[in-house]
This record gives sequence, C-alpha cells and structure tokens, in this order.
Amino acid sequence: MAGTAPGAALPPRTVDPTVHKRRWYILGVLVLSLLVVVLDNSILNVAIKVIADPDQGLGASQSQLQWAINSYTLVFAGLLFTAGILGDRFGRKKLLLFGMVVFGVASLLSSMAQSPGQLIAARAVMGFGAAFVMPATLSIISNVFEPHERAKAIGIWSGAVGLAIAIGPITGGALLEKFWWGSVFLINVPIVIVGVLAMIFVVPDSKDPNPGRLDPVGVLLSIAGLVSLVYGIIKGGEDSWTSVQVLATIAVGLAILGFFIWYEKRSDHPALDVRFFRERSFSAAAAAIGLVFFALMGVTFFMAFYLQSVRGYTPLQTGLFLLPLAVGQLLFAPRSATFVTKFGVRAVTTTGMVMITGAFLLFLAMGRSTPMWILCVVFFVQGLAMSLVMPPATNSVMASLPREKAGAGSAVTNTVRQVGGALGVAVLGSLLSSVYRDQVAGNGVPKGADESVEATLGAAAHAGPQGAGWVDPAKDAFITAMHSAALGSAVVAAIGAVVVARWMPRKPAAPTTPSVPEQVRTDAKV
Repeated sequence: MAGTAPGAALPPRTVDPTVHKRRWYILGVLVLSLLVVVLDNSILNVAIKVIADPDQGLGASQSQLQWAINSYTLVFAGLLFTAGILGDRFGRKKLLLFGMVVFGVASLLSSMAQSPGQLIAARAVMGFGAAFVMPATLSIISNVFEPHERAKAIGIWSGAVGLAIAIGPITGGALLEKFWWGSVFLINVPIVIVGVLAMIFVVPDSKDPNPGRLDPVGVLLSIAGLVSLVYGIIKGGEDSWTSVQVLATIAVGLAILGFFIWYEKRSDHPALDVRFFRERSFSAAAAAIGLVFFALMGVTFFMAFYLQSVRGYTPLQTGLFLLPLAVGQLLFAPRSATFVTKFGVRAVTTTGMVMITGAFLLFLAMGRSTPMWILCVVFFVQGLAMSLVMPPATNSVMASLPREKAGAGSAVTNTVRQVGGALGVAVLGSLLSSVYRDQVAGNGVPKGADESVEATLGAAAHAGPQGAGWVDPAKDAFITAMHSAALGSAVVAAIGAVVVARWMPRKPAAPTTPSVPEQVRTDAKV
C-alpha cells in the first residue's frame, strides 16, 4: 500500500471496517461526482464560439460570454468555504447529494436557455450546486481512507481532474459537431442521475461529532469577503485594473477577509480555526495550490483561442490536443505518493513547480506554424508536473488537520484553487487583451473590433476586402500577447517553486487522527 514499506506493520485502523472494505468503490463514486463538475467548465471553453454565434447559438457578446463563465466562478468560489463547514456540521453525504441535485437541475436549465441572461443565471445556480460537491468529495476521502492510504487516494482524486480536463473539450467538440450548443450542458444530467443513485447506496455519511456552536457571523463574513474579492478580480480583467470601482471592490473584499481573520482568532467557536495556518505544511501547500491554478487557468483560457482562432482547429481537435495534459496527470498523480515517500514532499513539489515554470516558458516557442507535436509535449510535461504538485500539496493540507475538520481543510484547498484560478484568468486575460490591443493598433482595425482576436476576425469576415488585411496582423498580435501571458504564468510558477522550496517540510505532516471519534454511518442509504 502507498506510503507503507513492505513487511512493515500497518498503523492501528481508525476507519470503520464496513466502510474500509468498500473504500475504493466509494472513491469511484466520488471521482464520478468530481468529474461532472470539472468536466462542465472544460466543455464550456470549446462551446464559447458557438454560443456567440447569432444563428447557431445565443448571439452572446464577449462580455456576456465572460459572465457565463464568471457567474459560475463567482458563486462557486464564494460558497466553497461555507459548504465545507456545513458538511462537517450536518453531514458530508447530505450536502454532496444536495449539491449534485442542484447542479443537475441547473445543467438542464442551462441547456434550455433562450438568452445570454438566462444562461448566465443558470450557470450561477450550477456554481451554487458545485460548491457543495467539490469540498465534500475530498473530505469524505479523508474519512474513509486510513492515513497511510490517503495520499494514494488523493492522487487518484487529483488525476480525475486531469481526466476531466481532457474529456471535457473532446466530449464538447463531439457534441457540437452533432447537436446544438445546449447539449454540452444536457450531458451532465444523466451523469448526475447515475452519481446520485450510486451515492445513496455506496457512500457513507460522516460529520464532525462535536461541531460546537454555529458561527453565522464568520460564515457571512467569509461569503461577503470572497464574493467581493472574486468580483473585483473578474471586473479588473474585464475593465481596467486602475478603475476606482475595481480597486474599491477588491479593497472591500480584502478588508472583510481581514476582519474575518481577526474575528475568528477571537471567537470561541470559529468557523475556521486560523491557527491551522501556523502549520508550515498547511500554509505552504495552500499557497502552492493557489499559485499553480493562477498560472494554469490563465494559460488554458488563451489556448482555446490559439488553437481555434489562430491555428484554425475545430473544437473537437482542440480537445484532442489537450489529451496529453490529462495523460500526464493520469499516469503520475496516483504515483505521487510513492515519489513523496522516496524523496520527500519538499523535493517532489519543488521539482513539479520548476517543471511547470519550464512548461510555460516553452509556450514562448509556439507560433503560427509551429509543429503541433511540440505543443503535445509541452502539455504532457505540464500534466506530469501538476501531478507532482497537486496531490502532495492537497494531502499536506488534509494531513495537517484532525479528521473531523476535513470539510474545513477541503474548503480551504478548493477556495485557494478557485480564487487563484479566477485571478489567473482575470490578470493574465487582462494582460493578453492589453498587449493584443497595442500590437493590433495601426492596422486599420476599427474600435471595438480590437478587443480580442475573435472580435477582429469576426469583423474582418464581415468587412469584405478591407477586412482581409486585418487577419494576419490580428493573428500575429495574438501570438505576441500569448507569449506575454505565458511569461507571466512562468513568473508566478517560479514564485510557487520558491515558496515550496523555502517553507514546505521535507517530509509529509504526520497523519492526524480524530481528536474525538468520527461519526460515520456505515449504512450508506440516507
């Protein structure tokens, strides 16, 4: 078993024997529920162009398309922490089922949307449901696996994210070739139904047996602070980082979160025990997760435009080019625990961050005619590198906490992941747009058509002979802007490498055991 030397005595069992016997089946069900949440966002990336088409889609503007993505992110990130805390208190399985049902219903509504506004609203509801799914899956894993197996289980859980990254675009591309745009959301519904039925009969319920008093003030402060911060980040990417509204919104969010930390330190029943952050492995691992997703989400956002708008590939082909990224994660994420046992968590995560930095620098070699096998190699290296960072970092966070606080740990992990990702898309997207506008200026492109390569190429298609002269400058300008964003990602990843090399412990944190007996219902039926 992962993390246990051959012939060594296993530590005393802390998981109920009935639950322990079916732990791998439980993990399979949890991975299925995780897949549907991650898969949906990656599917949407290849459907953006179709949804923007007034004939085939909803005729959504660039701003409306961004909010179709951002409404989900805003609600999701704002509620992740609260969802994890509620799972610890009321039962993780109950919250997981609730989130899956809400997500499924919202997916159906998204597929039936008749206007961009309806789609944005339905996507926000999807984010609400997903916020209860993501932390519950990780906290249940921490409660059904013994500490010596947990790292391997979390590695498989992380590998599922890589699988969804690949399956999403491929599935989305295949659906868009045969069906209407709404099919990319409708595909979630049967997966949700299967997942919910499997959860009812396989997954046990668990919760903190001594949750203490509720902390409604802390919960409300966390929601207000996170929503304000993420909204400000999103608006900064859309408008301008020097806008008074953007700066004020971010400042208010940071001030509320600062007050939240101050309040929690003085509360005798905190929603989040801020003393967790005194643990080096907890803080360094959380920082690494946030920095990785800052860099990763910013790059994957512009790769869809590079592959489809600049290189002319279809959505399905775009999805297939992302396959090496998933293969790298799938092959190495389940093995990351073995690497950590042999070399130590600091060495493994630092190596992964350095490799991620190198992968982003390799994007600087991508141009309008670069052989595509080079991109496939870069994606594979990126996936491999992520598998050396995400599972060990996630396990470091979870192993630093008592098992009954698994929901809080999972909530912190997923919150920094989402905030980092939102910040990456906003900051690097803003950098991309700014450099693109500067590069395309002076080529006769009219105001409004210089906002993005999509806008320029769309305007060129309708401008006749005059627009033909905009195509090559637009593609060249995007390549230059893409290189700037890739360089920004590399810098952020390099900062992450320094963080984990300086503060991540050499060895994983000692696995924690519950300070009080964990309440686990062995009867899987609700």
